[in-house]
Amino acid sequence: MLLTISTTHQPATDLGYLLHKHPDRCQSFALTFGQAHVFYPEVSADRATAALLLDVDPVAMVRGKNRDQGFALAQYVNDRPYVASSFLSVAIAEVFSSAMAGRCKDRPELVDTPIPLSARIDVLPVRAVEGFAQRVFEPLGYTVETVRHPLDEQFADWGESPYHSLTIRGTKTLSELLTQLYVLIPVFDNQKHYFIGQDEIEKLLSKGAGWLAAHPEKDFITRRYLGHRTSLFRQALSRLVDEDGDDSLDDTDVAVAVEETLETTISLNQRRHGTVLAALRASGAKSVLDLGCGEGKLLRELLADRRFERIVGVDVSIRSLEKAQQRLKLERLPESQVDRLKLLHGSLMYRDERFAGFDAAAVVEVIEHLDPPRLAAFERVVFEFARPQTVVLTTPNQEYNSLWETLPAGAFRHSDHRFEWSRAEFEAWGNRVATQHQYTVRFAPVGPEHESLGAPTQMATFERSPANATA
Repeated sequence: MLLTISTTHQPATDLGYLLHKHPDRCQSFALTFGQAHVFYPEVSADRATAALLLDVDPVAMVRGKNRDQGFALAQYVNDRPYVASSFLSVAIAEVFSSAMAGRCKDRPELVDTPIPLSARIDVLPVRAVEGFAQRVFEPLGYTVETVRHPLDEQFADWGESPYHSLTIRGTKTLSELLTQLYVLIPVFDNQKHYFIGQDEIEKLLSKGAGWLAAHPEKDFITRRYLGHRTSLFRQALSRLVDEDGDDSLDDTDVAVAVEETLETTISLNQRRHGTVLAALRASGAKSVLDLGCGEGKLLRELLADRRFERIVGVDVSIRSLEKAQQRLKLERLPESQVDRLKLLHGSLMYRDERFAGFDAAAVVEVIEHLDPPRLAAFERVVFEFARPQTVVLTTPNQEYNSLWETLPAGAFRHSDHRFEWSRAEFEAWGNRVATQHQYTVRFAPVGPEHESLGAPTQMATFERSPANATA
């Protein structure tokens, strides 16, 4: 595995001082699992690149280990010697320890000076969702480039592998770059070669000081870094929350809380779910796709009804899916229940074969979060490609907003809403979609109705036209 660090700082040869590794020498370091080599492929006043090459000894890697490797030959047939993993993090910490700690006696003024840096890793196993590298590094101020590699260039139909070449660029101190790589590399790989104990919390908090607490993916990063050990995760997260100075509510959480506070007096959320469930039951559906499932409130009610034999929740937010998993207590459910339910990370903007083959889809308070181009893409994904027999969809009734005294005139119920439609606007949209995609549609109010303003929520139930029922 190979990590290269480059700079165009002037003079670029200062990189050698910061790393405590002379550009004119190739140096080797013995590690418990192999050898690390440091050398400079290019050195000039304008640009310098340092390379850390890690040569993992596969015998040393497994010597003395007695772990369940998943299958009989896993100790000998695996990607560990070749991909960036916790082995590389350990090598960074041992070989570049002074640089990580921010020590440089020859150029002390550079230690705290951000300079243009880029780091490239060949290859990084990204065992997470597409675009995860951008979501992890971009909030830290990096630009990100990834190149995904096929499983085998000669057999294109085998598909893509999880392996990427990753390049990040930013104006950072070298210490920042190294500590962030140290923490994040094992997060992408999602496994570690050593036991994860209480001391890992201290490592994470020490190396993550000043950036992890405010990171939008801090929950996901923390959980993976700590090997999905729930007790360690909770301890670490509570300390990160204290450091960040909040109660773990991000902007989205706050917006949701505001919206739910508005609707609490009329128990609108319960009524909405009850009305949607009634429509799904009336359709005779046995398989249901909950698009934009959020934290799993509707999924919990679907799971309680045995007539729904297959239930799949989809959301673009990893954090929401993790909350749904906690809310549903999947780890405690009997196997017969777990087999009925699946959570998927996915976008409603792109055609996805996993969405096909369902009797019904529920889309509860989702479309108002989409701007017009995304709404058009959503229409095709659901009504053209997935094409369930029934689609039950709800959205706020904008006319009803004037009845909430705490909601300023002209404001939306949720800060992330892109629009809120009147009843006429919703019906015009629903009729157009139904006609275009060969569905019939009927509309219904949800919640207490005002004589002239209607109900707070409006629902449309789309059914595929009989002539197209088998299309």
